[in-house]
Amino acid sequence: MTTPLMSLVWTDHVTGRQGFLVVDRLVRGVSSGGLRMRAGCTLDEVTGLARGMTMKEALHYDPEGRYVPLGGAKGGIDCDPQDPDSYGLLVRYLRAMRPHIESFWTTGEDLGLTQDLVDRAAAEAGLVSSIQAVYPLLDDETAARRRLTEAFAVEVDGLGLDELVGGCGVAESALAALDRASVPYTGTRVAVQGLGTMGGATARFLTRAGLSVVAVADIKGTIANPAGLDVETLLAGRDAYGTVDRSGLRPGDRELPGDAWLSVDAEVLVPAAVSYAVDAVNQERITARWIVEAANMPVLPEAEELLTARGVTVLPDVVVNSGTNAWWWWTLFGDIGADADEAFAHTRRSMRALVNLMLARAETDGTTPRAAAHAIVADRLPVIAARFGWYR
Repeated sequence: MTTPLMSLVWTDHVTGRQGFLVVDRLVRGVSSGGLRMRAGCTLDEVTGLARGMTMKEALHYDPEGRYVPLGGAKGGIDCDPQDPDSYGLLVRYLRAMRPHIESFWTTGEDLGLTQDLVDRAAAEAGLVSSIQAVYPLLDDETAARRRLTEAFAVEVDGLGLDELVGGCGVAESALAALDRASVPYTGTRVAVQGLGTMGGATARFLTRAGLSVVAVADIKGTIANPAGLDVETLLAGRDAYGTVDRSGLRPGDRELPGDAWLSVDAEVLVPAAVSYAVDAVNQERITARWIVEAANMPVLPEAEELLTARGVTVLPDVVVNSGTNAWWWWTLFGDIGADADEAFAHTRRSMRALVNLMLARAETDGTTPRAAAHAIVADRLPVIAARFGWYR
């Protein structure tokens, strides 16, 4: 692994809390990666996420497309997003990072932050946009910005398109794996950890594909029903942090401890909340056949090794949850328009092709899907560097 191009630790002069920025590398002078806020966020965590962003960008490289992959980066703030001081801290962080965001770091929502909140804080910090560093790479900046603004205004069944595309990509990754194994959708059970932006949309798409979501976990615990949960009711009753209103539960829905999602009877587990959720100890409770990483880095390496030895397939985050980031750039660069059907079709097609490529490579090489994804990136980075250049 290469050393990141830049690692920065910032200390807030008001609260004493720390924030981080890691730029793994630049392509055409620009990097891409969201900003997360959570209590306990560390520089090591952000470094791993930035490296993952480099991989996500490279994996979606299409020489025929308008979207040009960027370098990988990530930001992080060590604070509970529900802390009363969190918004002021976010504004001060963005103000401190303003020169980097103006020059080479494009960012947006991640764990603990919504895009609306990032946009509001960015404006207060004096920024034109959280992605303004990419504007010089656009053929028609005015048309591109209008297209992205229109896309963010699109809603489908009460949820924003920006919230849905990521879940569409996660769901399609799971469906591609099921199809390769000739497993029918009907009767396949799913447990989801986290019903926020990514987890909620994933649960919706999988349910509509015919799978049964039998458990969801939030900060209050796990809600389970072996006959299947009413996902739409749960989504309608959640708050901005993905916490479900228990008053809407049905008689057959059970409330279980927070970690019960790990061991429910399900073929597919979707960790869609925090990093490091599955470790070497609690992985023993998992009986699912597939783990689909909707969150960033939810399965620790030692846990993945043990799971693989037990025949559990882990579909890695760098592929599975890359749809949201790619959708931003497909829309901004003009590969797709501000239309939900077009966005979903492009996301499904791209994610299915990528997952099938990864799984085929894993079979050929006799390795894990994650190792296969790394091998694909290793093949593509020299091509991207030769065409566009990068700074390590």
